[in-house]
Amino acid sequence: MTTRILPASGEPEAARAIVTLVGQLPAVDPAAPAPDSTTLLDTLARHAAQSVDALPEVVLVHERIGPLPALDLIREIALRFPAVAVVLVSSDAGPALFSAAMDAGARGLVGLPVSYEELAARVQGAAQWATGVRRHMGGGGGGGAGSGTPDGPGSGRLVTVTGAKGGVGTTLCAVQFALAATAAGRRVALIDMDLQAGDVGSYLDVQFRRSIADLTGIHDVSPRVLGDAMYEHPTGLALLLAPAEGERGEEVDERTARLVIAALRHRYELIVADCGTQLSGAGAATVELADTAVLVTTPDVIAVRAAKRMVGMWERLQVRKPEDTEVVVNRWTKHTEIQPSLIEKITKARPTRTPVPAAYKELQPVVDAGRLQDLDNKSAVKQALWTLAAELDLLRPAAADPGATTPPGTGLAVRATGPVAAWRRRVSREA
Repeated sequence: MTTRILPASGEPEAARAIVTLVGQLPAVDPAAPAPDSTTLLDTLARHAAQSVDALPEVVLVHERIGPLPALDLIREIALRFPAVAVVLVSSDAGPALFSAAMDAGARGLVGLPVSYEELAARVQGAAQWATGVRRHMGGGGGGGAGSGTPDGPGSGRLVTVTGAKGGVGTTLCAVQFALAATAAGRRVALIDMDLQAGDVGSYLDVQFRRSIADLTGIHDVSPRVLGDAMYEHPTGLALLLAPAEGERGEEVDERTARLVIAALRHRYELIVADCGTQLSGAGAATVELADTAVLVTTPDVIAVRAAKRMVGMWERLQVRKPEDTEVVVNRWTKHTEIQPSLIEKITKARPTRTPVPAAYKELQPVVDAGRLQDLDNKSAVKQALWTLAAELDLLRPAAADPGATTPPGTGLAVRATGPVAAWRRRVSREA
């Protein structure tokens, strides 16, 4: 469903900036900005005279609109046009103004300067609210891309897994995180953003011709278009694979990545993205959008130096701050000279509490067979990775699971079987 957005600003430069950013949002139809409150109210009145469905779903009100003050204007819109969601754009994004805006009837507050992610989130939430109001009023606005998603449209969480260098176990971690969340009852999408050398399909015994490259050049990634590009794996995972022809990875740009991630958030509770080791524009956008960014390294000098370079590059490019990055240490032993505390000191990023042990003999049969989903529940590697999935807050049970148990102090319920049960027992012992 396309969201119609009507910006309103008394400053031409601010209006142009907002319109430019709005135009980059997926599935939106921005109208020409209203220069003042009078024009805005008159425009809404004309649309309302036709029908409720003719009104824009979202109105963006800049703080310097006039002659009516912004909060008074919001209150007027809420009273006269209750099916329109208003989002205030202001340089003051503090709690006092937020409370005042909500009291006036706003559905969101966006701080200046406006960021793409914040604007997308507020517009998405406001549009969802407006659609729900119109449905109850008897208007249109059927279910959007997120219909049937337990947490509602646009609420899916994005976790990226990036390798400090090749061969550190990036895909292993991404796949096992996704499998753990699926086993815990979540609807999970696993996307291969290692665009030129992605191996998610190979590790899960999948041969599928469609890929993320087939979504390039599409302006509206609808549920049907997205579904056609995805593969439903027997484990329950939904897979969006990297192109089989590595050169096609160059077709996937930053804009495509943002559109695809937005569409996936509508349909899935959790999105796990394997971002490989090379920082492309699409990969950088994915890491920037992530709710949780994981960096995988091994406890050796070369890999830790590579991790430091990656974290530094993310910071310089304003993709991610070091303190907002979770470092997973793979192939760890008690006797290695480089321990997680030293990696934290070198990279300035946070190491996870649970390292992944060095136990390649456990992995070799399933890796050689291309069936990571068959890794034994008793595997120390699998138990560590599923423990990590819980530590990163990726697990949540399916509704009405009689076998679900809540470990002490976690607030999460997980099925009491396999590696998840091992994690539960471990948490209980530590508590």
